[in-house]
Amino acid sequence: MGEDRRLAAVVALAQGMAAAHTPRESWRAAALGACRALDGSFAALSVWERELGRLRVLVNVGDRARGEEEFPSDEAYPVHQFPEITEFLHERWAAGGEPNAWVETADGPSTGHPGYCHQRVAALRRRGRGCCVVAPIVLNGRAWGELYVARSVGAPVFDRGDADFATVLASVVAAGMAQCERLEEARRLAFTDALTGLANRRAVDVRLEKAIERHRSDGVVVSLVVCDLNGLKRVNDTRGHAVGDRLLERFGSVLSLCGAMLPGALAARLGGDEFCLLVVGSPADDVVRAADELCRRAAELELGEGVACGVASTEDAIGPVRSGRRLFRLADAAQYQAKAVRAGKPVVAGREGPDDPVVRLADAEPSGEGAVERRRFRGRLP
Repeated sequence: MGEDRRLAAVVALAQGMAAAHTPRESWRAAALGACRALDGSFAALSVWERELGRLRVLVNVGDRARGEEEFPSDEAYPVHQFPEITEFLHERWAAGGEPNAWVETADGPSTGHPGYCHQRVAALRRRGRGCCVVAPIVLNGRAWGELYVARSVGAPVFDRGDADFATVLASVVAAGMAQCERLEEARRLAFTDALTGLANRRAVDVRLEKAIERHRSDGVVVSLVVCDLNGLKRVNDTRGHAVGDRLLERFGSVLSLCGAMLPGALAARLGGDEFCLLVVGSPADDVVRAADELCRRAAELELGEGVACGVASTEDAIGPVRSGRRLFRLADAAQYQAKAVRAGKPVVAGREGPDDPVVRLADAEPSGEGAVERRRFRGRLP
């Protein structure tokens, strides 16, 4: 392959990874780009999971052999079977060298080989491939994993130039993976409450609007549990904010535990002492039972004074729900009612008959200081 073609291949690989929106898309773009750049028939990207002592395959692309999945859930190999990914790299670095790629063939050792690896040779023969080039991927100064590109039996064997080019491609992949990890961390931080580790208000807004769309189109049940942690101000004022933070963290753990009773529930801290559970697909009665358990466990916390809890579900008699805003208003009105009467159990919107006071409160027009819009998160959903 000429220099111009190789440069174009490098650019294409980098652009493909940059255009990816998810880690899987990034892995696939890396493997496909390398496979095309090296005229391979198959490529794989693997990560070294140090804590588990294994190489785990993230993606397989190209002509996959029987049993090879594009995104395998459990394809992993003990790293001691491939010692070059650890021992060879450290030896090279100790001598001041770089982690260069090498070639294996179905017939045995070949170009740039750090040491015969019979597992790779056996794998080539078993899967009908003639040769492969293996390029370590180094991220933040540590061996992250490997890029593997193979050719079919009868195709030209990779040479030293191919191995050197694979080394360049691996460095491009490493840069792309670093960018992907930074973006994932940014996304995680953007949708996570820093103190409790729960989802934040932004995550709830996004998930809720999608859930309401599903409710309008398919009738999927959507429920909200809105909670106000009682006694936080007293704890902050008398014992300090560090203790108050511990109360928030403890309640966040309780909320997460109760949310686990409902498949796919999203546990979130909305801000301050306000929390919620967003549940999609579970029956309303199951959500109420989880909310009841939440109230019971919150009352047993060493700090605080329990929780005021309100529930609103599209399965109950609350009228049409065409927006996340209305469901929030209903759940919050139920929570306000629970707080007003110091209820030890959740108050559920729509379960007090045709003239349900919670529904009336939620649907009342704001009119002054005592209006429904008293809570700071009101009006933030479109």
